[in-house]
Amino acid sequence: MWLDTHCHLDAPEFATTLSEIIRLAAKNHVSGILLPAVKASDAASIRSLVRRYVADMPGLVYTLGIHPLYVGQSPESDLKQLEAEIESSLGDPRFVGIGEIGLDYFVEGLDRGRQEYFFHRQLDLAQTYQLPVVLHVRRSQDAILKALRQRTIPGGIAHAFNGSFQQAEQFIELGFKLGFGGAATYTRALQIRRLASELPLSCIVTETDAPDIPPAWLRDEGVAHNSPAMIPRIGSVLAELRQMEVDAFAGATWANALIALPRWAANLNPSRSQ
Repeated sequence: MWLDTHCHLDAPEFATTLSEIIRLAAKNHVSGILLPAVKASDAASIRSLVRRYVADMPGLVYTLGIHPLYVGQSPESDLKQLEAEIESSLGDPRFVGIGEIGLDYFVEGLDRGRQEYFFHRQLDLAQTYQLPVVLHVRRSQDAILKALRQRTIPGGIAHAFNGSFQQAEQFIELGFKLGFGGAATYTRALQIRRLASELPLSCIVTETDAPDIPPAWLRDEGVAHNSPAMIPRIGSVLAELRQMEVDAFAGATWANALIALPRWAANLNPSRSQ
């Protein structure tokens, strides 16, 4: 069985086909999907989505946060709203952490200072409530590592990791798992494939970032959007890169995800990972 540790099920691309998307993922042995928020105002709709589809996907969970690409349209008051939403969600077993938060130094035209302000304030919330975080780390690894070292945060996941081995080791030392997905299926993605094959198995989790980052075969087929049903095939590619059995890889990445996000375990039957 598999877990998708990063999937934007609330994206407009899924609006008319969401039931089918979730059921197909379940049919393909995906037992859990993590839906990360990108805005403070997403909280109510994300909770509603998760509750609506839990019968089809019992391991459907969510995180709350403000994505760095959305801080430009988020007033500072959104941080207070986010804290209120986090507090009200602490009793919900399907709420598993804070995210998607982080820094994006790749996209041009973003206000770095504003990104950093929102990121640091959200890390403060993670420290206050002792919640793991799901990190957006795009050409910003060193700045994020510096911010993490200034706090005591119970780990989490560095989503779509594409840093150096040295940076990977530093995230691991801070208690983080590293997310790998469709990008590793491209033969030209040499650095990502090296990371996925040579880093300790204990730090790796599987993800899609659907509807984004479609794996190589979808691009070859002219399919624009990724989906959580792709996780088993992505996992098979990652297992092959590591020269290990697929079932063993699935079990290890399942366990890693629950270490990173312990609240997720309450929504999953451990026997289903076998």
